Amino acid sequence: MRAIRLKNDIFLPILGQGTWNMGENPDTRKDEIEALRCGIEHGMNLIDTAEMYGEGKAEELTGEAIRPFRREQLFIVSKVYPWHADRENIFISCEKSLRRLGTDYLDMYLLHWHEDIPYEETVSCMHELMADGMIRSWGVSNLDTADMEDVAAAGGSDCMVDQVLYNISARGIEYDLLPWLKEHDMKAMAYCPLAHDASQRESIISHPVIRRIALAHHVSPCTVMLGFVLQNPDVCTIVKAGSVKHVKENLKALDLKFTHTEWLKLNEAFPAPDHKMPLATE
Repeated sequence: MRAIRLKNDIFLPILGQGTWNMGENPDTRKDEIEALRCGIEHGMNLIDTAEMYGEGKAEELTGEAIRPFRREQLFIVSKVYPWHADRENIFISCEKSLRRLGTDYLDMYLLHWHEDIPYEETVSCMHELMADGMIRSWGVSNLDTADMEDVAAAGGSDCMVDQVLYNISARGIEYDLLPWLKEHDMKAMAYCPLAHDASQRESIISHPVIRRIALAHHVSPCTVMLGFVLQNPDVCTIVKAGSVKHVKENLKALDLKFTHTEWLKLNEAFPAPDHKMPLATE
């Protein structure tokens, strides 16, 4: 699978697996584990989770799913609550995440969003976690351009990614956040590439442009949505799939190549912003 090279020479797969709302329903646990393992077997070895997801249940599910695989094959990302991102709590939170995942280290640890704890304190703690070998790299999530400037000013020039909501109908980050990240050699990690909820997704996949392109390429409308996000070379994408069927559908987006006309039509139907927009989170 193609990968994005980070500034510490770590390679981040362009397509990974999300675990939001996974691990919470015993009736779907087997399917979710099979889906994660199927993804890994097909090169989707980036798995994103968080201590917030099911209060650790998604990390536990992920830990079970990755057990048959060699750790060095995987790229595991987890996230810390903003109120745990201080010196008193972050080391405990990270240790608990590692324990639930059954691993000795995280490939990347993200600040889930920002509240009151100063960036200077969180950045310093991230550096200590790296020095202790608990994490290999770190980043942030749900931060807009002004906050990213504050992170950099707080000693966080080695921040690797900003994980943000991004899809074909939510392109606000293209106006100033993506250019800022590119200028500072940081990458975007897109979540909700298939929209935040079912009603939003249905509105997009029913659009005639999406449907015509899907039909032309013999793929689903969701694959077209995912393929759109994957066209950006500075963005990696995490997508949830609770079944093997959905994993295989997502994988088709890696081979999707839009014609010039199709790309123009997509941009006409879902135009890029021409002004600053609030950072989308849902």
